[in-house]
Amino acid sequence: MTLSSLAITVATTTSTTLKKQSSRNSKFSTLALFFVATTASSAARAFSSSSSTPTFLPRHHQRLLSSTSSRSDFALNNNSVLYNTRGGSSLTSIVGKKISLTRRFSSTQIEQEQEEEVVSEMDEVKAAAMKTSAADKLALMRQKMEENGVDVYLIPSDDPHLSEYVPAAYMRRGYLTDFHGSAGTALVTKDAAYLWTDSRYFNEATLRLDADHWTLMKQGQPKVPTITKFLADLATTHYTTDSKPLKVGMDAYVHAASFAKELNEAFDAAAKDMEGDVPPTIAAIDTLDGKQNLVDSIWEGRPDLPKNPFRVHPMKYAGMSVQDKVTKIRSEMTEKKATMTVFSALDDIAYLFNVRCMGDVETCPIGIAYATISKDEVALYCDPEKVAPAEVSEHMNEAGVTIKPYGDIVSDIESHLSAEKKNKVWLDNGRSNYALSRVIPEAALIDAQNPVTPMKGCKNEAEMEGMRQAHIVDGAAMAHFMAWLENAIVVEGRSVSEVEVDEVLTGFRAKQPGFKEVSFPTIAGVGANGAIVHYRAAEGSDLLKYLDRTQPILIDSGGQYEYGTTDVTRTWHFAEEPDDEFIELYTRVLKGNIG
Repeated sequence: MTLSSLAITVATTTSTTLKKQSSRNSKFSTLALFFVATTASSAARAFSSSSSTPTFLPRHHQRLLSSTSSRSDFALNNNSVLYNTRGGSSLTSIVGKKISLTRRFSSTQIEQEQEEEVVSEMDEVKAAAMKTSAADKLALMRQKMEENGVDVYLIPSDDPHLSEYVPAAYMRRGYLTDFHGSAGTALVTKDAAYLWTDSRYFNEATLRLDADHWTLMKQGQPKVPTITKFLADLATTHYTTDSKPLKVGMDAYVHAASFAKELNEAFDAAAKDMEGDVPPTIAAIDTLDGKQNLVDSIWEGRPDLPKNPFRVHPMKYAGMSVQDKVTKIRSEMTEKKATMTVFSALDDIAYLFNVRCMGDVETCPIGIAYATISKDEVALYCDPEKVAPAEVSEHMNEAGVTIKPYGDIVSDIESHLSAEKKNKVWLDNGRSNYALSRVIPEAALIDAQNPVTPMKGCKNEAEMEGMRQAHIVDGAAMAHFMAWLENAIVVEGRSVSEVEVDEVLTGFRAKQPGFKEVSFPTIAGVGANGAIVHYRAAEGSDLLKYLDRTQPILIDSGGQYEYGTTDVTRTWHFAEEPDDEFIELYTRVLKGNIG
């Protein structure tokens, strides 16, 4: 098929104006916007199919919007390129700005390869969550709570590494509530159940929760208490009524150390407001040590913990050796008088050891592990299968890394502290679980941002070049996808399901060199589905919609490449004349993001 004229506008880092070029056609088409990090020469290579070459202005890699605001219908981000494909309404009519056409593209008919359907781990958890009713799961939970002597049980989204996205085995909150957003905490009492989540997920949570058994707590809204405030008030009422402390059950490995501290402080503050000379103990945290997580005890067929092997992240992409990173960290440890630093966050560990992993966490190139650095040892705590590949084993040996059992991390921290009274442990309570933190006496704890966090934030030349390359090849994949989409909707006149959009777009990315997997599950939302944050289309779902020329589609997608990661959020509308409401709302969102 032939993809007609594309309008290209590149926003530069030094000017807010758009570079305009003369138009060859008077009519514009549907809006199709996506990012490309590029220079004029690399762009010509990425889109080489015509004798006329568009003019690109290079952009530095800096985010103009936070990750939260980028989840809008239009988000102006790094290396922005506006593409306007012919066949629909004019860009002028949508955003009130004249954008000129600069080149024509042609493309042969794209052949799609048929692959076996792969059921993701998230889909398996969703299926398991729906298999048992909310009433039955909560009845089982309350039975376990009674057996273990707790009045309340907390179920967060987290794994032991406080990850935003977690392995299927740790999707406990999703299993229990049937709400599968990346953020949210469930709280079960003897006679009620609550879910706290933020505004990104109000719509999805309302749709997924069984309202007969769950109450949605819209985090940040007026008159909605925080979890700590809610529990402090509940503890006050419970103590006043029963004269006994409220027993709050939690798994110490999946709650941040900072949360446990805040909760205890809230209980103490509430106790001081009660009558009496000595504040009573109105509540206590019970981590049920040595016992199974209560959700695990009712979850039949819970997935096993992942043991996928690491792969070495080459120096040509990392730009800094493990040895050099360790040297820099030890220098900062000396300044802080720390004798050991503990790393818990999985992205910190992947960066520190120049390794990546595929399969532990869906679409995230990280592997399950802890790490410590002391003056005479660098230790990686993980399943031995993760370092079994010869290349990985050799890489770790060259870097002087000692491999230890994953479960030894807590006892090793305790051993380090007992070896010398002056020893101090540097651990970021906000990025570490309570089980790690609670074994460190306050006098021996250095609670501060760990040294890897700022190191990751300051990219070296190799990392920046990898980012550029990732956006170049991803931009080429998006161009192919745009051609396919316009042909399907405008030329062939057919409707396309959200699932097909996801599969075809992923297929084009998979053809790019260095592609590993998508960087997150593709969000392809037609019409009202575009308002569901982190929406994920599925065959057979009541929400599944089809794209035609009557509705817009929001597509938020990206790729994990060997050398970098992309995240692209754009909106298309193939209508000849979008209605006034769409034009008004779209323009306001666009202006808000540009501003």
